[in-house]
Amino acid sequence: MKLEGDNIIEITDELSSEFEVSKVLRQYPKDTVIVKNVKGYDMPVITGICNTRDKIAKSINCEVSEITEKIIEAMEKPIKVDKFTDFSEYDNLDVDLNKIPILTHYKRDGGAYITAGVVFARDPETGIQNASIHRMMVLDNKRLVIRIVPRNLYTYFQNAQKAGKDLDIAIAIGMDPAILLASTTSIPIDYNEMEVANAFKDGELELIKCGDLEVPQADIILEGKISVTETVAEGPFVDLTDTYDIIRDQPIINLEKMHIKKDNPCYHAIIPAGFEHKLLQGLPQEPRIYKAVKNAVPTVENVVLTEGGCCWLHSVVSINNIVLQWILM
Repeated sequence: MKLEGDNIIEITDELSSEFEVSKVLRQYPKDTVIVKNVKGYDMPVITGICNTRDKIAKSINCEVSEITEKIIEAMEKPIKVDKFTDFSEYDNLDVDLNKIPILTHYKRDGGAYITAGVVFARDPETGIQNASIHRMMVLDNKRLVIRIVPRNLYTYFQNAQKAGKDLDIAIAIGMDPAILLASTTSIPIDYNEMEVANAFKDGELELIKCGDLEVPQADIILEGKISVTETVAEGPFVDLTDTYDIIRDQPIINLEKMHIKKDNPCYHAIIPAGFEHKLLQGLPQEPRIYKAVKNAVPTVENVVLTEGGCCWLHSVVSINNIVLQWILM
């Protein structure tokens, strides 16, 4: 991933991926940080690429005050992707999650968790592709368990269950912040998030053909299947509000291929309940609130989900009161 012009803090002390990296990263809540010396791994860990509105605005080429408008424009005017590449820039390896410095964040966690993995899948019934971020707990060096909430991927998974066929997926870790943002937008189930990402990238987004899936370039790409028959306990895991979510039986992912960028790959980790987690989950909901309010109050100017409400539970709505008074006269 390219982070040109960003101030990046580099941590060179040797740290364990179990608890130690997470503990240090929490000391830098709004910085971009690279941990360069993770014990037992050649790959550094990066975090904080989307943990401020300034960084998000920069990634989609707008001012902070224009983020909502920019997201709405990309959602309403997506651009079909017509540029494709291949895996020539990757080492194509046997699957071994032990080669990736996946973090265990806290002592009560169910295990090590992938927290910035974007999951790509196609609806078995319609063929529409979806991209969405999901937490995934490591079971062993070839298997994960994925938390699926009732959104698009859940619908695809249910359709795969009806067909009795495991769901093909790809998992991309370490991507352009604009693509991460697009993956979190709330668009209709028959839309493709990568066309929203392409609008953010002014039509210049390049995807990799990954079986039947089309995946953006990332530092790490995993291929596999979500089992429609195998489940296992997932959790505990610290959720958005900095409290532990409950343990549930969730589907197992059986991994089949692993691709890692040849040129300086990093493992992107989102710290649970950190600002990156909050902004990526909450900020894309602001356009939905804005449009809903605008239907009732046409002079609304902006909507912000506040950090105090975990970017989820509390919002501030800006209304041009002078114009509203004039309209009501």
